[in-house]
Amino acid sequence: MIVRRAQEKDIPRILELLVQVNLVHHLGRPDIFKKHTKYTAEELSGILADPQRPVFVAVDDDDRVLGYGFCVFQQHKEDLMLTDILTLYIDDICVDEAARRMHVGSAVYNAIRDFAEQEGCYNITLNVWALNPAAQKFYESLGMKPLKTMMETIL
Repeated sequence: MIVRRAQEKDIPRILELLVQVNLVHHLGRPDIFKKHTKYTAEELSGILADPQRPVFVAVDDDDRVLGYGFCVFQQHKEDLMLTDILTLYIDDICVDEAARRMHVGSAVYNAIRDFAEQEGCYNITLNVWALNPAAQKFYESLGMKPLKTMMETIL
């Protein structure tokens, strides 16, 4: 398995994985998440061309995508309260259901971490939905720690 930057040829497989990750969220919170994919093929093409939104894929020996990591550079320049540190935000990580427990997620995260260090980022952040405690446990096993908590009241 290797992790590399995503390419146009990976879009059909990424779309399949987007369905899987969406289903986890839809089943956990159907009041919030529609049963749909996050991006279209056209939107993915635009994301892959955007240097501010790097996407990484883990592929097997046949170059089949086993998992992905979508990232976004964030920086708060000239903010009155926040410093202007450069953050690499992980918007989404997904591992194919058939490739779970094969260290694909760890490989994607480690590649993202190496990339962030090379780019001079101060930190890596991400959000984890409370409906997915396994994901939170996975990120904590990688050394990530909670940064903030979002609360809600359903009316």
